Amino acid sequence: MKLTDREIKLIKGNGKNQFKLDGNGLYLRVYPSGKKEWRYRYLFNGEQKWFFLGIYPAMTLAEARLKAHQEKANRRNHQDPYDVRAKKLEVSANEQKAIEDEKVRLNARTTTNELFKRWFSLNIYKRKDGGLEVKRSFEKDVLPVIGLIPAEEVSKSDIAKITDACLERGSDRMAKVIFSLLRQMFRFAESKDIVKINPTASLSKNDIGKKSRERERYLEDSEIIELKKKLPDAGLSKASELAIWIQIATGCRIGELVKAKWSDIDFNEKTWTIVPENSKNGKAMKVYLSDFALSSIEKLKQIQPKSVWVYPNRTNTCHLNTKTITKQIADRQRENIAKLEGRTKNTNALALKNGRWNTHDLRRTAATLMVSLKVMPDIADRCLNHTEENKMRRIYIKHTFESEKKEAWNILGARLALLTNPKTTNLLALEDLSEEY
Repeated sequence: MKLTDREIKLIKGNGKNQFKLDGNGLYLRVYPSGKKEWRYRYLFNGEQKWFFLGIYPAMTLAEARLKAHQEKANRRNHQDPYDVRAKKLEVSANEQKAIEDEKVRLNARTTTNELFKRWFSLNIYKRKDGGLEVKRSFEKDVLPVIGLIPAEEVSKSDIAKITDACLERGSDRMAKVIFSLLRQMFRFAESKDIVKINPTASLSKNDIGKKSRERERYLEDSEIIELKKKLPDAGLSKASELAIWIQIATGCRIGELVKAKWSDIDFNEKTWTIVPENSKNGKAMKVYLSDFALSSIEKLKQIQPKSVWVYPNRTNTCHLNTKTITKQIADRQRENIAKLEGRTKNTNALALKNGRWNTHDLRRTAATLMVSLKVMPDIADRCLNHTEENKMRRIYIKHTFESEKKEAWNILGARLALLTNPKTTNLLALEDLSEEY
C-alpha cells in the first residue's frame, strides 16, 4: 500500500526510528522525536545505500516520488546519486566563485566618488540636515584628494594626506571629524564587499592631531556683568544681543533658538516648546520661561513681529543660518582681522577676562549658575535636555520633573536679573543690590 498525505500527517514519533515504505525505493523516515524526512533506498555495485531527498513537509509526497523516480533513472545510467550530487555541488561552487570574482572585478572600478554617493544615499541623507554638512566637508577636503582613486586602492597614507591638510590649517577638530566620517564610509564599503581592506582600520582618532580635551569655559558672575557693559558697543544687532541672554536664561542650544517659530512660544503660559526636529536628541522639551527670559523674548518679538520664525533669514523664507550668531560673537573676540575682509572691525569688543567664549559656553554657564544657586545637578541637566545616561533611571523613573525644572529656570532668571541690573557695576554692587531684593 502506498502512503497517503493523510496517513503521513497522522504518524507520530514513538521513541524509535520508523521507516514507512511508499514504493520504488522511496521511504519516509520518522525519527523518535517525530521529525520526518524522505530517503531513497537503492543498491549500487552490490552495496545498499540510503540517499537523503528532503524534509517533510517542505518536500511533499508528490515531490518526493518525482525525486525518487529521477534518482532511479540515474541508476539505470549507472550513476550513483551521491556522485551526481557531488558534481552538482562542485559546479555550484565554481559558479559562486565566478560570481565573487566578478564582484571583485566590478568593485575594483568603484571610485571613492562613487562609494561616497552610495554611502551618502543609503546612510547620511537621513541626518537632520539632510547630510549637507557631511557633503560640504567631503567636497572640500576629501573628494578632491581621493575621489578618482578606486576605493579598493585608497591607503593609510591617502587618509593621512587628508587629515594632515586639516591640521596644517589649524583645524584639529575638523581633522578628527573627517577621519571619523571616513572610517564610517569605509566600514560601509567593507560590509558591501566594495573593499577588502579598510584603510582606516589600524588608525584611531588619537592618531589625528592633539588629544581632544573637554571644554570647560563658562562665564563667571563678574564676566556676565562685564558682558552687559560691553554689548551695547559691540556692533551686534539687537536680535543677536537678545540671543545671548535667552541662551543663558534657558540653557538652550543656539540651533534650537534660531530654528524656533513664534508658534512654539506661549506668552500666556510663559513656555517655549522645543520641537523634536529642532532638538539634538530628537525629544521635545518644554522650557518654562522666567520673567528675565520672557522679557528678552518679548523684545525680540517687537523686532520681527510679522515673521513665522523667531530668527528669520533676510528673505523671511526660513530661519537664520545656525552659525550666524556664533560667527558674530567669534569675530568680536579676534585680535587680527587682516584675513577677514568684509567682517566686523569691532575685534575684542566682546573679549572677557577669562578668555574667548562661544555660544555653547552659554549653556555651560546656565547649568553652572543653576548648581551654584543650589539647584540639584540632575535638574540642571534636565533643563539642558540631556538624555539620561543611566539606563535603569531611563526605564523606571518616569517622573518628568516639570515643577522642579520650572523652579530652576526661575531661580536662574532672578540671578540674571540681578547681574544685568544697571545698578550692578561689579560684584560688590551686586551684593548691595541683593540685600535690597
